[in-house]
Amino acid sequence: MPLDWSTYWHSADRPLEAMHAHFERHVYHRHSHESYSFGVTESGAQSFTCRGGAYTSAAGMVMAFNPDDPHDGHATDELGFTYRMVHIGPDLVGDVLADRAGRPAGLPLFTDPVIEDPRIARNLHSLHAALLGGAPALRRDELLIATVATLTDHAAGTLSWPRTPGTARVADQARRLIHDTYLEDITADDLAAATGRTRYAVYRAFRAAYGMAPSDYQRQLRLRAARRLIARGRPLSEIAVRTGFADQAHLTRWFSRYYGITPGGYRLALAPDLAEINPDTDSDQVEQR
Repeated sequence: MPLDWSTYWHSADRPLEAMHAHFERHVYHRHSHESYSFGVTESGAQSFTCRGGAYTSAAGMVMAFNPDDPHDGHATDELGFTYRMVHIGPDLVGDVLADRAGRPAGLPLFTDPVIEDPRIARNLHSLHAALLGGAPALRRDELLIATVATLTDHAAGTLSWPRTPGTARVADQARRLIHDTYLEDITADDLAAATGRTRYAVYRAFRAAYGMAPSDYQRQLRLRAARRLIARGRPLSEIAVRTGFADQAHLTRWFSRYYGITPGGYRLALAPDLAEINPDTDSDQVEQR
C-alpha cells in the first residue's frame, strides 16, 4: 500500500477546489494560495509554520489560511496524517457573505491558523464529502453557505496586510518587478536596482511583507502559470519549458511540493479527457488514489 496518496476535485464553473490526502513522507514547501484554504484533520497530526509561528493540527482540528498566507507542512510523526482541504476563491467567499448580510461585506481575516470547533469541523467535513462525492448542486451550495458562515464567526476582522510603510514600498516594488518578469532569470541585483536598496534590505523587506523569499515567490508565480496552462490542455513537457522549469520532471517535483499532487493528477481533476489528449506522464509522482 502507498504511504502517500491524494485525490483532487475542481469545480468547472466556480473558484472552488478540494483535496483529500494522506501524507507520511511528503513535505510541503513554503507556499501560499490565491484562495482561502480550510482543512480538517481526520487522523494523525500535521505540523506547519505560518505567520511567524509553529502550529500543529491534530484530529478534529481545522486549519484556516487567508489568501496569500505563506505556510508549509509535514507529518508530525512517522504515522502521518489524513486531512481534507477545501480552497474557496475570495470572490466566492464575498458573494456568500454578501448574500448572507444582504449587502456587500468585507472579506474575513483569520489570525489563528488552527481552530478548535467541532461544529466547523463537521461542516467542513460535510462540504468536502459532498464535493468529492458528487452531491447535487443544491446540497453543495447549502453546505458551502453553512461552512463559510460558521468559519466567518471565528474571523478577527477584515482581510488586509499589516505592513510598516518603510518595508511596504520596498517589498511592493520588488513584487511588481517579479510579477512583470517572473519568467525571466532576474537577479538579486535587479531587485536592488529597482528598489534603490541593498540586496539584503530587499530580501528582508520582502520576507517581512510576504512571508517568503523572492525566489520562492517567483517560483510560485511560475507554478500558478503552469496550473493555468494545464487547464488549457497543453502538454506537460511544453508547460515546463514555457514556465521556466528545466524539464517536466523539474516541474513535477516542485508542483508536488507546493500542491501535494502531481501536474498529471491535477489535470485529471480538471477534466479526465485531458489525459487522453496529452498522455505524457509525471515523474516522481505523489501516489494518486
